[in-house]
Amino acid sequence: MRKELFAPYQLNTHVTLRNRFVMAPMTTWSGNLDGSISEAELTYYLERSHGVGMVITATTFMETYGKGFDRQFYGGTDAMIPSLKSLSEAIKSGGAKAILQVFHAGRKGNPSDMPDGLTRSASDVPAKREANNTPKAMTQAEIENTFSEFKNIVKRAFKAGFDGIEIHGANTYLIQQFFSPHSNRRQDKWGGSLENRLKFPMAVVNACIEAREEIDSDDFIIGYRFSPEENSEPGISIDETEKLVDALCKTKLDYLHISLGQFDQTSIRNQSEDVPVLKKIASVIQGRKPFIGVGSVYSLENAFETLELGADLVALGRQLIIDSKTIEKWGQGQMAERYYTDNHHEAQSIPKGLHEKILSIPEWFPKKGDD
Repeated sequence: MRKELFAPYQLNTHVTLRNRFVMAPMTTWSGNLDGSISEAELTYYLERSHGVGMVITATTFMETYGKGFDRQFYGGTDAMIPSLKSLSEAIKSGGAKAILQVFHAGRKGNPSDMPDGLTRSASDVPAKREANNTPKAMTQAEIENTFSEFKNIVKRAFKAGFDGIEIHGANTYLIQQFFSPHSNRRQDKWGGSLENRLKFPMAVVNACIEAREEIDSDDFIIGYRFSPEENSEPGISIDETEKLVDALCKTKLDYLHISLGQFDQTSIRNQSEDVPVLKKIASVIQGRKPFIGVGSVYSLENAFETLELGADLVALGRQLIIDSKTIEKWGQGQMAERYYTDNHHEAQSIPKGLHEKILSIPEWFPKKGDD
């Protein structure tokens, strides 16, 4: 299986990746003030595009109430196509497939970024850690507009030269907010039962697939990222996620991508559960869709273990920030750098905003002496 990691992988009938390694989507906090991609970001992606088979970008937002981060790049108008194109070209020039991750932040946005000072969500329920940010429950018109914006971003990504998009349905952003019994307390067709809470994520998926059919591009990739659980009460359980994953497997999506902090972690809701979450979800997928595993993959052995648990592809996040040449070094039997240092900003072409964020959270990245 170690050799399989470096062998070409058939993602679907139209697309082959040069290997099974993926660059995970990671926020950079480094875009230009006008919402365009900065030169520092382009260099950062280019440096990491030579080894992996596929690069998934930091997520972009498509409409005013969807912004989630400071200095986040924007994809909501055709005027941004040149900027988006510069990003797709940087990634593809290194030989990797370029995937644009797309999302709506929902209640996780900053109220000061919203025209009326209110974020939007499934219901007017604030996040546990953000009690001072009570969102406005989305109207039917706003919900329908969100589906339209997802269709638009697929078409815009295609025009900008991306090989595909990834729908960000994870990490407690809007799509997950509609799926979650914690954030979705609606009494209409979008809330209440599990069946109703599934409707929003499935409608987003269907909108993106419809957009692909309209641009008539069978080789345009559409993936979906999800978080398997929430530690809120009430919150998403593994059982509910298994229903979501089964529904996603019945669509024309090209891959599924789990979001985990540790590739071999067990349930955060059921402490007596000893089966890794990744393995449980892989048993639901049963090979119906390519499955990307992720979470603190810092070594070739970790990558191998991720495949053993049932993943088809392995995403690296922090490790590729620490050493942009990780995949090339592993392929040559060499050790990659393992620790983040204060000089990584220049040595590894890391945008300043991302570098400063890493330094501000001491436990986020492994540093010498931690082990």
